[in-house]
Amino acid sequence: MATETLITGELKRTIDDRYRLTLPPEMAKAVTDENGKTVMVKERAGCVSLWRAADWQKRLDDGIAIIQQKISAGRMEERWSEVQRLGRLLSTRSRDIQLANRSRVLVPEGFREFLNVQPGGEVMIVGAAICIEIWNPTNWLELLQTEMPEFSPLFKDLSG
Repeated sequence: MATETLITGELKRTIDDRYRLTLPPEMAKAVTDENGKTVMVKERAGCVSLWRAADWQKRLDDGIAIIQQKISAGRMEERWSEVQRLGRLLSTRSRDIQLANRSRVLVPEGFREFLNVQPGGEVMIVGAAICIEIWNPTNWLELLQTEMPEFSPLFKDLSG
């Protein structure tokens, strides 16, 4: 991954009437490649993430290569419906975007519904170490309440 430092931080932003929001410059820089490309990804209900395009593409290509090897080896014959399901999700999961002025994000149609935030509504911008997440505030609070008790064991496990 090209990310040299972990992306951290949490702040509120407001979605304007055109479904745009402004990222802090340091966060925007962390997810924008030298060509100005960023990838927006549907993560979980009420959350989309922003990735540096090359990092996302590598992650995606690595996973697809493994699946293609299994298909070529005849190991997916009994799992065609799962392969189709994966294809449908892949087809709608991500989209290349350009950040205006290197920090303003337009949330595209399809991603707006997934994020479930209306114009004038607030979102939470969260540094998720290797990407940035944009959260519906209700979904973010629910996730924090569920996962925060696991912070210490997770930190010890990953840093040990």
